Amino acid sequence: MENSPIRIATITVSDTRDASTDKSGPVLGDALRSCKFLVVSHVIVLDEVEAIQAIVQKIAESRVVEAIVLTGGTGITERDVTIEALRAIWSKELDGFGEAFRQLSWKEIGARAMLSRAAAGVVGKCVVFALPGSVKAVKLAANELIAPVLEHAVGLLMGRGHPEKTA
Repeated sequence: MENSPIRIATITVSDTRDASTDKSGPVLGDALRSCKFLVVSHVIVLDEVEAIQAIVQKIAESRVVEAIVLTGGTGITERDVTIEALRAIWSKELDGFGEAFRQLSWKEIGARAMLSRAAAGVVGKCVVFALPGSVKAVKLAANELIAPVLEHAVGLLMGRGHPEKTA
């Protein structure tokens, strides 16, 4: 597995988008492929806690992928429940991801970055990232945050240890 590309499932969370209107899902897949990851599936799921949990758990339990990246449902409206759904099934939350995303977003959109609830965590042996539904946010997260750390994160989850000690 160390020489093969990391396999990723992508999920668009939306009550209104379908395959013909989903812009962020295809952009996410393209961005991850350009970073040399293998995107093995993409689905669109309703912005409902049970639906999000069911698909993420099913994918994680299948052990077909090492990472799952969701786009959408991370805002502050009543319908945005991606984060609530994921926090209930994460065994660990990766606080630094959301912090880093908001810091980078601040440079692009200013104070509105504080409204982002981008987050990451672990389900089984999968690293799970939850991104906003905008195309800009997807590109930023894939290129600047996910790509540089995903191989290391997957290695840790697979028990390959710490190549170097960090603070």
